[in-house]
Amino acid sequence: MTRKKIKVKGTEITIISQNNTDYISLTDMLKAKDGDFFISDWLRNRNTVEFLGIWESVYNPNFNYGEFAIIKSQAGLNNYKISVKEWEEKTKAIGLKASAGRYGGTYAHPDIAFEFGMWISAEFKIYLIKEFQRLKADENDRQKLEWNLQRTLAKVNYHIHTDAIKEKLIPDELTKEQINFVYANEADMLNMALFGMTAKQWRDTNPDAEGNIRDAATIEQLVVLSNMESINAVLIHQNLSQPERLKQLNSIAITQMKSLIGNKHLKKLK
Repeated sequence: MTRKKIKVKGTEITIISQNNTDYISLTDMLKAKDGDFFISDWLRNRNTVEFLGIWESVYNPNFNYGEFAIIKSQAGLNNYKISVKEWEEKTKAIGLKASAGRYGGTYAHPDIAFEFGMWISAEFKIYLIKEFQRLKADENDRQKLEWNLQRTLAKVNYHIHTDAIKEKLIPDELTKEQINFVYANEADMLNMALFGMTAKQWRDTNPDAEGNIRDAATIEQLVVLSNMESINAVLIHQNLSQPERLKQLNSIAITQMKSLIGNKHLKKLK
């Protein structure tokens, strides 16, 4: 789980990300509301319940419609009240989350948080949307920068890699077609070590995809690919056979991918 903060009309609001989904703190948003107002007051409103029910029906295949019908029938009555935790447990809702601990409070999917923002004020809702969009734009720009950086690094190492192939694996008497075959053969060895398939196998599996197997790679895979090209160049200079290099590179790919997938610093770039 990652945490970020935005400031809306002087109020600092926490945003957490779980499984690539953002949740905005309604608890923090309440600080911008004048007078006594509680999330449970908003949740008991019939219009709120209807909105939440429609949202869950669109995005949540496990939504409990039976419990929702009971809640909806009682919403708005003077003696009826429900907490976020009860709503979450009874309906199996995913749009609202009540969490405990250091960063505890009530969090909502952006769609729902924007709706809640209207209860603070129309102006607050507009600025909330604006600041959230700015945050996502900054994240997107940073991710593109990192992706392009890794692509550039991969290209640099590719030249080191091909130079090693030319020096050690390609005799002078080979034809241009044979040389190209050796290059392609080595590239596919790296593809097999990292992706478990050749470029052609990927194209056959993804006939409608744009680009090639490496264009579809994640940041982590591009980092590992860049490292593997440098390592393969060293292994070529050590006169290791291709089967030996493939085995070593596959083991290296597994180790490095495990390390990168669990790397907190890399996750912050996403």
